[in-house]
Amino acid sequence: MCAVLVGMLAVVATAAPRSAAATGDGSPTDSNIKYFGRWDTRSASAYVSEWAGAYVVVGFTETTVKLRQRRTIDLFASIDGGPFVSYVNVSGTVNLTPRPLTAGTHTLRVSYRPVAGSYHGDAVFQGVSLDPGARTVAPTVPSRIIEFVGDSITVGQRSSRQALTAYGWLVGERLRAGHTQIAVGGACLYPASDGCIGMSERFLRTGLAQDSPNWNFSRYQADTVVINLGTNDVGHGVTSEQFRGAYVTLLRNVRAKYPNATIHAMQTFRKRYITETKAAVKTVTDAGDTKVRYIDTTGWIDEATDTADNVHPNDTGHRKIADRLAPLLG
Repeated sequence: MCAVLVGMLAVVATAAPRSAAATGDGSPTDSNIKYFGRWDTRSASAYVSEWAGAYVVVGFTETTVKLRQRRTIDLFASIDGGPFVSYVNVSGTVNLTPRPLTAGTHTLRVSYRPVAGSYHGDAVFQGVSLDPGARTVAPTVPSRIIEFVGDSITVGQRSSRQALTAYGWLVGERLRAGHTQIAVGGACLYPASDGCIGMSERFLRTGLAQDSPNWNFSRYQADTVVINLGTNDVGHGVTSEQFRGAYVTLLRNVRAKYPNATIHAMQTFRKRYITETKAAVKTVTDAGDTKVRYIDTTGWIDEATDTADNVHPNDTGHRKIADRLAPLLG
């Protein structure tokens, strides 16, 4: 295990339906546990997150805490805002406090490694186990949430800790806001005929699959949405008109689900579909939506030094992006 990142308790509650919640017992339905991002809660004993950057936060009393995992997964855990610790290939009961804490009230935050590419870990949360007589407590959470919609760049692939070292996570932490990364590697904006995931439509789903249930947007309302899409479409034969039309569709879908959010459409770092992205923004603003913005990212990163492969930002690149983006959202 290795310590990474300084954890900040910057979160937003996304309450899930809890028909049989037992407050304080540490089960997934415990109303003191707060879920951020999109979690499939159809099984009361196992909550599943498929999109990158989802996390869970819970307060607890006494001196120890253990995670209840199903099958093997890599995960990151932070206690009391301390550095995130990496746990690799863990399953079953995972002891997060081999050295007991000082007796009192503590806060735990957990995020799973995104399931992507050749990695297929079991990102399933089955609750926490505590000391005899201990209980969970509800953590204090902020009211603002920022949602980042994108592909592998937004996931943080090729950075050291993927979602946790991606610009979206970094920006959310810096602004002390809750944050979600609705992103998957290889995603397109337009649903290409060769099977490339089209985020203009998949944005509406709970998980990655085409037949995943529709997401219940009453779970939380994003105050800010940042879209970074278009890097992959060019490799799937997406035409200019298809891209522009899909971007308009996504902007309208976001607006329908988040009526009060400010929506930001980022220029792709590889400068793809710039004209089409600007045209989509103009289409919706001309129609009366005054809370949609285009972000020009020219010069934000240097592909030679700030990416791992001329496409995916490295840790330095993601920090540079966060440095430029955070003030625009703050």
